[in-house]
Amino acid sequence: MVSSLRAYRNGLLLALLFVLVAPGLTATAQSVDVFDQRIRAEVERDTVEAGRFDDGRMWTFDHPPLDDFEERYGFRPDQQWLRRARLGALRIPGCTASFVSENGLIMTNHHCARSHAVDVERAGEDLLTDGFYAESVDQERKAPNFYAEQLINIRDVSDRVDRALDAAETDAERESAREEVFSEIADEVTAEVSQGEAGYRTQIIPLYDGALHSAYTFRRYEDVRLAFVPELQLGYFGGDTDNFTYPRYALDMAIFRVYEDGEPVQPEVHFEWSTEGSRPGEAVFVVGNPGSTLRLETFSQLRFRRDVTDASLLHFLQTRVAALQQYVEETPDAPSAVKNSIFGLQNASKLYRGRVEALRDGYIMARIHQGEQNFADALAADSSLQAQYGGLLDSMARVQEQKRELAPTYQAFRLATNPSYSSATIRRAIAAQQYLDRSAAGGSGEQLESLRQQVVGSSQPSSLNRLFLTARLADFQRYFGADDPAVEQILRGRSAEQAAREILSESVLSDSTSAAQAIQSGSLAADDPAVAAMGAVYDRYRDFQSAWAGLSSRQADLAKQLGRARFAVYGHDVPPDATFSLRLADGVVRDYEYNGTRAPAYTTFFGLFEHFHAHGTDSEWDLPERWQSPPATFDMTTPMNMVSTNDITGGNSGSPVLNKQLKVVGLAFDGNIESLSGDFIFLPERGTRTVSVDVRGMLEALDEIYDADRLVHEVTGRGFVKTEAAAPEGP
Repeated sequence: MVSSLRAYRNGLLLALLFVLVAPGLTATAQSVDVFDQRIRAEVERDTVEAGRFDDGRMWTFDHPPLDDFEERYGFRPDQQWLRRARLGALRIPGCTASFVSENGLIMTNHHCARSHAVDVERAGEDLLTDGFYAESVDQERKAPNFYAEQLINIRDVSDRVDRALDAAETDAERESAREEVFSEIADEVTAEVSQGEAGYRTQIIPLYDGALHSAYTFRRYEDVRLAFVPELQLGYFGGDTDNFTYPRYALDMAIFRVYEDGEPVQPEVHFEWSTEGSRPGEAVFVVGNPGSTLRLETFSQLRFRRDVTDASLLHFLQTRVAALQQYVEETPDAPSAVKNSIFGLQNASKLYRGRVEALRDGYIMARIHQGEQNFADALAADSSLQAQYGGLLDSMARVQEQKRELAPTYQAFRLATNPSYSSATIRRAIAAQQYLDRSAAGGSGEQLESLRQQVVGSSQPSSLNRLFLTARLADFQRYFGADDPAVEQILRGRSAEQAAREILSESVLSDSTSAAQAIQSGSLAADDPAVAAMGAVYDRYRDFQSAWAGLSSRQADLAKQLGRARFAVYGHDVPPDATFSLRLADGVVRDYEYNGTRAPAYTTFFGLFEHFHAHGTDSEWDLPERWQSPPATFDMTTPMNMVSTNDITGGNSGSPVLNKQLKVVGLAFDGNIESLSGDFIFLPERGTRTVSVDVRGMLEALDEIYDADRLVHEVTGRGFVKTEAAAPEGP
């Protein structure tokens, strides 16, 4: 029976691959020939089995798997433990933080605090280079545009949302109904939970692709002040080279304090720092806000990501990094914001390279397909579920086929209107084409004025505009083909670089001043070189937007129905995809095999100094002066970073790593290379690990290098000290 079932599944997979790679999809021929062969090979090997927790272990706080915890760790958290874990964690912009003292200290990562440290700099300061320590409470600096949200209440509102959305007949009605019901629920729940007290807000969180909805009520603190941040060279030790790697030696930490009415907040719950740290094999828990995962996407959706969306985004990131780097080389006084953009894009590029490689891994894709087939079998085994949901996977696959027909246009115009990474002239040309079309059709004054503002509103350094325009024209050539009539019309035998230079030298859209003059004088015309270049491909861009919107809406509807189907089969045994909402992720401290050896569970300060001496100054492993001559009492055997099997992703940065007693043993800041497949499947047995700053390393650095005794005294639970002079020495 098992063999025949596997044969059926294998045949179904091969048939599905055949359908999805039908003739005409030449843009993905390489992936068809190479990557799908890898999946076929794994299927034919007949050794791939989906795991129970392939969809991960990011549990919502209202449905943690307590029986499983007890079986795995001999530990069953009670409701008081869960409440304390929830209240101690915080959500901050893009990251996670946590209360670590009874007087409002919170900890997060250096990379989550970096921009806020820059915001509080004073004249002559460079806090990224020099770090910052407030030696007294009075010296702590308020960070603008920084807040911390504490999750106070969770309520299931699925039935009410479903009733409102199911009554809508069109996409527009559904969107309007969603906004209305979300707003109504948020207002009602906030009023009930807050009892009229200010500072509360409620967010409606979709789960299982919208199959369920929960109302999360937060208490928001908006007075957050910087207390400590190390030098960038410590917080980002190893730079982009070490990013997503392990062993690591980064002090990726920062400490703030939350205030209310001008005084430090005294939270009901905080996590004290352990002075003993963790042990190999010990159960640890990450409480944080993972940003997003795609584990509930179908096999056909993931193949589309592999061949089209993620692959093209990787190429986009790589080419725009190259453009920005060339701009910096050409512009000695390039603003630091551009350099930060390069860091961000390099990080994203490394992330998407790992994602694409995971999607090209035959074993991973075969295992994902196996899990999907198990889901399909479960639906087929229940006649009522089969009748309601049986055709959804096939329908989703057909949507992906339709999207493939639009792939070249999608790829060629990827992020074309993004002001940070696209040519200002292209953005002006798109708006100019729309302006000319609307004007000819007798558009309203309000419509035309909005488009006029878009034509003149984009500003960008001229050399960066040229580099981004060159990259966009190269995208047209890459995805439409060099022999495409529109591409031939745009390039006219020129290289992308030459065409970009000549367009900018002749077009009134080359800068905002001449664009404004052309709009004001009425001289903007379709034969302007930039408008003409955009005009050659504008019809397909416009048609693509309409078709893509329709398919995206259809896909979202199918995803919601599939979410309901999965929940009907598995219930809360399978956690929902990450949604930047609070989750509890369990795991153990554990080493792993890599590169023919074993990565240790812990690294120490010895490794930090070994890297510094091996690579020297002016490298990504350089050390600030104070670190180059540590005091004799500094213990270099202290654990600095650690790895564990917890399930995290972006948004978990800054999450506390807690032991069973809810004491801090680490601070999550990254995943290893093996974890990059985690957007799609959770595979700790293949080396997926969370990388954290060990609490012992944080304490040793604060005490011995930065002489931050008042913070050490406070986070270890020995009391609140307002000044460094008043703090006793030692951990």
